[in-house]
Amino acid sequence: MKYQTMPKTKDDLSLLGFGCMRLPSSGTRVKEDEAIKQIRYAVDKGINYFDTAWPYHNGASEVILGKALKEGYREKVKIADKLPHWLCKSREDMDDYLDEQLKRLDVEAIDYYLIHMIDGSSWERAKELGVIDFMNKAKSSGKVINLGFSFHGAGKDFNPIIDDYDWAFCQIQYNILDETAQAGIDGLNYAWSKGIGVVIMEPLRGGVLANKLPKEVEGVYRKADKNRSNVDWALRWIWNHPGVITILSGMNTIEMIDENMAIADSSGWETMGEEELATVKAAADKFRSLQKVPCTACQYCMPCPRGVNIPMAFSFYNDKYLFKTGLWSRAMYLLQLSGQVTEGRKPELASQCVDCGLCMKHCPQHIQIPTELKKVEKEYEGLFTKPILGLFKLGFNQSKKKKKKKKKD
Repeated sequence: MKYQTMPKTKDDLSLLGFGCMRLPSSGTRVKEDEAIKQIRYAVDKGINYFDTAWPYHNGASEVILGKALKEGYREKVKIADKLPHWLCKSREDMDDYLDEQLKRLDVEAIDYYLIHMIDGSSWERAKELGVIDFMNKAKSSGKVINLGFSFHGAGKDFNPIIDDYDWAFCQIQYNILDETAQAGIDGLNYAWSKGIGVVIMEPLRGGVLANKLPKEVEGVYRKADKNRSNVDWALRWIWNHPGVITILSGMNTIEMIDENMAIADSSGWETMGEEELATVKAAADKFRSLQKVPCTACQYCMPCPRGVNIPMAFSFYNDKYLFKTGLWSRAMYLLQLSGQVTEGRKPELASQCVDCGLCMKHCPQHIQIPTELKKVEKEYEGLFTKPILGLFKLGFNQSKKKKKKKKKD
């Protein structure tokens, strides 16, 4: 495993970091034994930066990471965790959340502590609540070693936040589709000019850039190199940028860990040629022209108070245009989200949205979620919805009858 030195902390961090937001799961439950096995496998292979947060897996992420780092593993890694400032109503709340996170992780200190998901206005609110005093005391007490922030705002707000505190590091969303979104390349370069190392999140856009891509995008990559994977192109492009210390990948299989580590070992700053960079630009331009909603399935918008499965609704909607799935994506949307063909499951349809706006307060992509959900509803819940659901339900009921008959026999 290759390492880069974080300038202000002097820590040598693995180019590949382990993001604990997408641990192996079944439904809403993390497969704990499997997750622990994968985390320890990654440590044994040289990954030494592990990132978690208060809301990941409804609080289970921190606990499972803490368990995985028992038996001598804690001493081999750096833990990154984050303050959920939007839940804080007072300065005292910040201390309470940090203390609870230390308990969840079962550690005495957190190596890299971030003010989570800030933009211009939320940073000002956090300061009004006393976040700078909190950070200074958290560090002086030894509960936190290094301080940083994760950014999800407009590009114009990034530099002022960088200049507002003596940050040790920062974390931004950056990938081939988001070169100029949020902090973007300008923010990355500005942070680096200040000697602040950058951690990258969402390098594969929630897995979108790792999976099968639209044939138009695949064609661009395959023309340039038939043997290089989509993941390889996407990650190698990010590591090519000076200032990128580590990339967080939400890996949940041993195969993913091995693949990403192999790419890291052959990557680095300014290692891509002009033709390779041109290929990535052409692929990204083509992808942007096809995608409808820039959702990364980060789940920050969830749970919806009306029960809408926002990320899944957008996923099916994007699939229709990215992969030309047409009626099939509509059928899968209704099958998965109607709640009428799965026993005990409640509806999660776009039409349940009442435009309350709560989701938009937490969306890192600043998507106009209610507006986009109306588009999903229009395309997927119009004419023929009831007949399609009727066919699904008929098939479901027949399947149940067959199972009951087999049990009797």
